[in-house]
Amino acid sequence: MKLRNTLITAAVLIAGLGGLAYANRLLILQHSLGWYTDIVYPRDPNKAVPWVAGPATAAQPPAQRAPNVIVILADDMGFNDVTTYGGGYGKEGVPTPNIDAIARDGVRFDNGYAGAAICTVSRAALMTGRYPWRFGVEFTPTPGAMARVAGPMYAETRGLHPVIIDQQKAREAKSFNDLGMPPTEQTVAELLKARGYHNIHIGKWHLGSTAEMRPNNQGFDESLFMESGLYLPENSPNVVNAKQAFDPVDKFLWPNMRFGVSYNNGKWFEPNKYLTDYFTDEAVTAIKRNKNQPFFLYLAHWGVHTPLQASKADYDALPNIADHRRRVYAAMVRAVDRSVGRVLQTLKDEGLTDNTIVIFTSDNGAPGYIGIPEVNRPYRGWKLTQFEGGVRVPYVAMWPGRIPAGSQYKQPVSSIDILPTVVAAAGGSLPTDRVTDGVNLMPFLGKGAVQQPGRALFWRDGPYRTVQQGGWKLIVSEKPKKDWLFNLNVDPTEKINLAVTQADKVLELKAVLQAHHANMPPPLWPSFIELPVAIDKTLDQKQTPADEYTYWYN
Repeated sequence: MKLRNTLITAAVLIAGLGGLAYANRLLILQHSLGWYTDIVYPRDPNKAVPWVAGPATAAQPPAQRAPNVIVILADDMGFNDVTTYGGGYGKEGVPTPNIDAIARDGVRFDNGYAGAAICTVSRAALMTGRYPWRFGVEFTPTPGAMARVAGPMYAETRGLHPVIIDQQKAREAKSFNDLGMPPTEQTVAELLKARGYHNIHIGKWHLGSTAEMRPNNQGFDESLFMESGLYLPENSPNVVNAKQAFDPVDKFLWPNMRFGVSYNNGKWFEPNKYLTDYFTDEAVTAIKRNKNQPFFLYLAHWGVHTPLQASKADYDALPNIADHRRRVYAAMVRAVDRSVGRVLQTLKDEGLTDNTIVIFTSDNGAPGYIGIPEVNRPYRGWKLTQFEGGVRVPYVAMWPGRIPAGSQYKQPVSSIDILPTVVAAAGGSLPTDRVTDGVNLMPFLGKGAVQQPGRALFWRDGPYRTVQQGGWKLIVSEKPKKDWLFNLNVDPTEKINLAVTQADKVLELKAVLQAHHANMPPPLWPSFIELPVAIDKTLDQKQTPADEYTYWYN
């Protein structure tokens, strides 16, 4: 988001003032930039969003027109946060009944994957149905000025491995506002628009901040755009906060994030309640306004991303959770699940349930930097890593009458499959001038389903690359120089590295990796920060030399 670039640039300017001691400089970097945001991006009080009203009457009843499409994307929600998959906080009174209802009335994908282990790349995969490195989106945008403050920000971390910063590449990096998904890409919204859909984006975007990269130029008719990252102002009587003293980024964000959104690229204004509930209110209104025409709603929640902030009502409803941090996080999960329930109820009230495709998933696994060990269980790894915990996500879908209720699909699927699936359901066609990596999943579901052909899935972050094929998964790392090979058919939790004993399989899968990545274009912007991530420990847990780790490139 452009706000982060502004904040970091201001941090660098302030940090460069002569005569400041290191400790004072760090204090300024962490605590004194909110005023700058307030000046550059003043926020109006809350105002009604002027959603465009669709036809007053329907030309055709819902059952006779193309299906509505709703994609609800959670941010950083772990596999173990959803009770459908046997986890979550259900035993503590925090089940996810509404997300579970999508699986109950449709299909649960037991091997559902995000397109990447980090937000921007994953969202680009979902929007295009393509591996984003095909069009140069390989890293999540980072302002070049971040390189100048990353060192001080991470100086007090407890890790054994250094943060590596390339200052030259940072100086040469493009403006943060210019980094994002190229407008030449064809999004799911653009393909549905060609079929007469009214397209609505609500929430996070993170695919570029310039006018040409924002949702309104990527096929969306309307966009309620999250401009900054607070769920409520920190001192609101309706919020409960959980700050992470062990996370340097968390310490930086609290004083500098703001509470603001914009509509169709207009001026910032403040929501009128806890952000997850606010986005849900607006989604309900948008559905009602468009009930008489086919629509695509992309509800991209900020929840459950940091900063950890719960509504006081959700927090108070969970007195049985003793640990404050876990209680705040569980309350945030509760809010996202409640949002799903309200969307489903609105579809029912408006008579749209039977002809609406609803998909719920997450952009990647939960991060280790929130300090909650169980969020991705039983899988290893976190957001930023390509172990199962970083890329395997909750993934459920429903389309009553077309997807049999209670279906359980075990073949690997990815967020790249969303575009070809919903475009086919809408009667549309895929672009013929480019590769579409995802597949239409509908032939493999429901009556007359056929067996999905075997295929490889790929993940890429600079030299850190992964392929999964036929139940085998190879992770190739340059830092540390190491291969991990797992047979997920018998070892889904990646406990036994077979790279040494199955050298032929390693060579076979490396050839698959090489073939896939051959002739890919260079990244649109460079990586200049390399961050170590412990695979099996949260950020607040002390690392030992025996702990496995990998590097994330950004």
